Order: sequence, then C-alpha cells, then structure tokens
Amino acid sequence: MFETMKVAIIAGAFLLCVVFAKAQVATDENLGSTPTSPLPKQNATAEPKIPERAQIDEIFKQTSLGKEADERRLHIEWRQLQNEVINDRDVVEAKRAAETARTDLEKRDRLRDYYNLYYDRMRVRARSSEMKSALDQLRTAHLSQLTQRRVRPESDSELPTPTPTPKKKKENKRAQKFRKDN
Repeated sequence: MFETMKVAIIAGAFLLCVVFAKAQVATDENLGSTPTSPLPKQNATAEPKIPERAQIDEIFKQTSLGKEADERRLHIEWRQLQNEVINDRDVVEAKRAAETARTDLEKRDRLRDYYNLYYDRMRVRARSSEMKSALDQLRTAHLSQLTQRRVRPESDSELPTPTPTPKKKKENKRAQKFRKDN
C-alpha cells in the first residue's frame, strides 16, 4: 500500500513538472508583426577591432600587480630557466671542473667560466628584457664573490710593490720594571 502511494506521489510530481515546463515557453512579442523601422546596415569598416588572444595575453602579462607580485613572477621564471639550464651537458662539466680545481686561483677562474656559461644559457632562453636584466644582476653578484680584494690583481703586476714598514719592537714589561728599579 505504501509503495503504491509512493509511486502515485512520484508520478504526480513528474506530471506537475511536465505541465510547468510546457507552460513556460518563451514567446517573442514582435514575432507576428513587421518591424516599423528597418535597422541601418553596418559597414564592414565600422566593426570594432577585437584584439587577438595573443595580444590580450601580452597586455595582461605586462600589467603590474605590485612590487611583490612582480618579484615573485621573476623568481618563478628564474627558477624555470634554472631548471632548464642546470642539466645541460656543458654546464654540468664546467661545474664539475670548478669543483675539481687544485688551487684557489684555478678554482676561481673555473667558477668564473662556469657562471658566465650558466648565465649566458639562461639569458638566451629568457623571454622578457626584465628577466634578462635580473640575470645580469645575478651574474654580477656571483662574479663579484670570486674577487679577492686583498690580493693584487694580475693587471696591476707591473706596478711596484710598496716596501712594508717595520714594526716597532715592544719591550717586555718585566724588563721595564727591572730598569726602573736599578
């Protein structure tokens, strides 16, 4: 009995839905009438110029979202470039050569070669001029770490080396006390 009631209720609900769906057919008010004034024809040259999708993408890429967002975008692009370049055969060999250098001078020279190769490869693959200038700054920072400020560069080797001034000898305090007592 309950099952037949359930079936009857569901069938009634279904019929109601069908009736309401048929009742809501949209009609056009001007369907049977003729237009009173014809619409002016538009010229093909008067159509608004719609930019291509690539142009729209470029516009949104150039729009600044703020300093932090721009820095974050540059950092993400830098990491992508780094991931592409780090496994290049020449870059890996240059880094390995720098690690196996025997002297400090040789290691600095090989690291200089490695950084130049590494950042040149990244600069070639960079898309924006902003990224290229950021890569140049990073390269300068890495190369400046290789300089030794207290060692005379080879370019200055023709300049005379100044003679060191001798230090004054300090006398022992015990010897000074002994001289005062005598």
